[in-house]
Amino acid sequence: MQTRLIGLILLLSVVSWQCDKIRDGWPPGKGTNGHTSKYSSRVVSEWIGLQLEFLKEAPTAQGNPTFSRQYAYGGITLYEAVVGGMPNFRSLAGQLNELNNLPKSTGGASLNWALSANAALADFTRKFYAHIPDAETRISQLENSLMQFYSVGTNNSQQQRSIEFGKAIAAKIFSWSETDGHKSANDPFTAPADKIGPGFWAAPNPPSIQSLPYLKNVRRLVAGSGDGAELPAPPPYSTDPKSPFYKMVKEVYDASPADGSEEKAMAMYWRDVPGTTTPGHYLSILKQVLEKDNVSLDKAAISYALAGIMVHDACISTWTTKYKYWLVRPITYIQTVMGHAHWAPAFGTPPHPEYPSAHSSLSAANAHAMTLVFGENYKFEDHTFDYLHNPETDPLMFKPRKYSSFKAIAEEAGISRLYGGIHYRFSIEQGLKQGWKVAGNIEKRLKLQK
Repeated sequence: MQTRLIGLILLLSVVSWQCDKIRDGWPPGKGTNGHTSKYSSRVVSEWIGLQLEFLKEAPTAQGNPTFSRQYAYGGITLYEAVVGGMPNFRSLAGQLNELNNLPKSTGGASLNWALSANAALADFTRKFYAHIPDAETRISQLENSLMQFYSVGTNNSQQQRSIEFGKAIAAKIFSWSETDGHKSANDPFTAPADKIGPGFWAAPNPPSIQSLPYLKNVRRLVAGSGDGAELPAPPPYSTDPKSPFYKMVKEVYDASPADGSEEKAMAMYWRDVPGTTTPGHYLSILKQVLEKDNVSLDKAAISYALAGIMVHDACISTWTTKYKYWLVRPITYIQTVMGHAHWAPAFGTPPHPEYPSAHSSLSAANAHAMTLVFGENYKFEDHTFDYLHNPETDPLMFKPRKYSSFKAIAEEAGISRLYGGIHYRFSIEQGLKQGWKVAGNIEKRLKLQK
């Protein structure tokens, strides 16, 4: 089994997609040499920490991929709340779709940018996590604690102006977010007449909050982010054991991992729900990086916004493709065509079409953003699921995992879905391509630096 794992990873590493060449000026160094750079990113790390608690408590309150909205709008809210203290960087207003007329700060040292960030993230969290029981109490406690911490040395007038500006930014971003079409992403739907029968995914009855057939209609954050990210059709459906389709499915069946194996541990590590959700896993990684490197507030804002934007738009491309092809899930084919009626994936099968792998596309987009900011060979140990690790019952399950780069994280997240029994290799490879492409498009279109 371990030999097979190594072979699969080697195969993935030589497919044609790669990160685009990093644009000149990335990463942005140790800081932006502005006033925002003089503050720590503790304020960001603390708010992400609370959001992760909320995600673990209610990971299915919304469709898993829709949490890419929280990732994106949280990062944008933070960035706009502090970019006025980053003289080498510009606002996203006028660059993101329909985002205009943001409140203006007086800039420079006239505001306490950490207080602005705290106020903005507090109000963002109130709006986007209102479904969590006792959320307001916990949000207010953290908001007040951080306000006291960052108010030292700041006069009352500066405190008030900083907090009011952060709240004004949060209100504007939330108002804008409400116009993106997300409320219709899970409207009732039926399969088109030409997408019914063998080879096609069948929607669950009753419908699932996770299906999201109209996520493809949600407004992209960056115009043109999906250009060139369309994917080819999967291999033609066939029940012939010699056909490419049959062989593609059989690989999933053959890769079924044994309990206690490294492959099973990998599959479960990237299950994410129940847990942090998939975008939440990326937030957890960002939090760990901020704390590990003692990152300044400006760099935290850049990484949070850039990664969230890239993951959000990659998610839209992914769901557009899913509901273009309606490809059957492995479990259906393995049980009904191959005759393994009692076979099941390592965990539940997601209630939306199989192709492409969302973990692949979203992880590639996140990796691209993190690489831009923190570098290509960033070594990292992920502790997202330490709270589930019990070495006495299973020494490998949810054990911290080590990576040589963010790209390596994306590759593993993708291949884990083969071992999980929910994606074909073709879907994984194409999903990675799609994520890299969307992220590359956004990198070229956004002009963060002046």
